[in-house]
Amino acid sequence: MLKIAYHSIYKHHLPDGHRFPMLKYDLLPRQLVHEGTCTTENFFEPEIPNDKYIVAVHDPEYFYDLLNIKIPPKEARKIGFPLTEDLVERECIIADGTLKACTYALQHGIAMNIAGGTHHAYTNRGEAFCMLNDQAIGARYLQTKGFAEKILIVDLDVHQGNGTAEIFQHDASVFTFSMHGSSNYPFKKEVSDLDVSLEKGTGDTEYLSILKTTLPKLIYDEQPDFIFYLCGVDVIATDKLGTLSMTLEGCRQRDKFVLETCHKHQIPVQCSMGGGYSPEIKTIVEAHANTFRLAQQIYF
Repeated sequence: MLKIAYHSIYKHHLPDGHRFPMLKYDLLPRQLVHEGTCTTENFFEPEIPNDKYIVAVHDPEYFYDLLNIKIPPKEARKIGFPLTEDLVERECIIADGTLKACTYALQHGIAMNIAGGTHHAYTNRGEAFCMLNDQAIGARYLQTKGFAEKILIVDLDVHQGNGTAEIFQHDASVFTFSMHGSSNYPFKKEVSDLDVSLEKGTGDTEYLSILKTTLPKLIYDEQPDFIFYLCGVDVIATDKLGTLSMTLEGCRQRDKFVLETCHKHQIPVQCSMGGGYSPEIKTIVEAHANTFRLAQQIYF
């Protein structure tokens, strides 16, 4: 059964001005149930995780300052919204959603988090609305538990996974692959194990050609035991924060290729949704819903 992390806190406690794109956290599960792709049994509710899983990735001083809302103002401004205890709790619960999804992926081949993809969170600081790096926490959790040795992170959000790159910059056991817009934030990028920087206006044909050449070779070379897939839909042409020109169908084909490749090689995969900022909420929901539909079709 496809298992999906969802908690009502995903849609709450966000400041005015950040609420519109976050409507997807409420509408996406509703859409999936309404159309019959999922039932309520597919969803599980994450909780506050054990601190030890978070501080295995994040600097303890940073994490406990975050919990106590003691982040210096200059550093807090980089996160992008006023910090509150509720927002930090939300971020912790999102991380737990990915942790538990890792376990479900080991059992069923795939598992999803409606939220997550907080790839701008560094070891010791937050950035761009990301405070805790959920997939980095998941990767270290799997290794600590002995469930995986070599991990591949496939980050196809339009923004480079700069925090993820920094966290694993000296760790050969986690291979970071980021395919992103060259003109997108962050403007000073970190160095992933493999960065594919795409020119403004890159569309379906070029994007899919590069991906279909790159991903199978990475899997062959790295032989990962587990894959994390950050499947942001901010690659589509209508996205307000993106610079690429993919169609909804092109984005669907991207997800189809990644998931079929993981399934073919029998490598468990955890998916976090990442970004999506098109002007019409129905476009965002449809783009994300495609990922869940494909997961059901390919795996179940």
